[in-house]
Amino acid sequence: MAENTDPFWGAVASFGVEQVFVLPEWIQQKVQNNSVSSIGVKGDMEALRKEIAGCMKCPLGATRKSIVFGEGNSESGILFVGEGPGANEDETGRPFVGRSGKLLDKIFASIELDRSKLFIANIVKCRPPNNRTPSSEEAEICGRYLERQIEIMKPGVIVALGASAARTLLGTRKGIGLLRGDFHRYMDTPVMVTYHPAALLRSPALKRPVWEDMKKLKSFMEQTGLPRSEGETNG
Repeated sequence: MAENTDPFWGAVASFGVEQVFVLPEWIQQKVQNNSVSSIGVKGDMEALRKEIAGCMKCPLGATRKSIVFGEGNSESGILFVGEGPGANEDETGRPFVGRSGKLLDKIFASIELDRSKLFIANIVKCRPPNNRTPSSEEAEICGRYLERQIEIMKPGVIVALGASAARTLLGTRKGIGLLRGDFHRYMDTPVMVTYHPAALLRSPALKRPVWEDMKKLKSFMEQTGLPRSEGETNG
């Protein structure tokens, strides 16, 4: 790869990527991404929140108590994506507020993040009954809202928490053991895959690989200027 002062390319190179082939359209899109208006992001996210209130497009709407839109700083450039709300999230309308959420907050803190410096969302915004894995139909229908959130936020990095989130975002059936450890891509956005906090609660031995993933994420953030400051363009 030719030498480039752009922090994004510097970060990519630091992870052993020597050549990247891009189309002119990709470069133009990156320029547009760098000029995101913070006012526009906030306004567009709030408009989307209002639009999906009361959504009944898939069967999950019939059994939910709350739509869990997501929360955090939509301007930060950092997006964490889980599978779907659980019982606590369904009650409160907030993502990751149960035991998994408390552990996730500790994971954030380990790399000097908190919910004011990132945004958290899920593949589906309503709780699947008995916390089952969302069906492919539910993930496809509700995933369109996540796609729109990503279009609005234009994150600098996405972290997929667990196999369901990773497979949906990346369009793959590979297991999480094969996906974690490397950066992948969702459209033009780098994606890191790591284990879901619930998996760590079941298997504490997974804490070590998650820590390794978070160290790599922290290094990437430092080199690409994430999280973004309010009103700051990504460039």
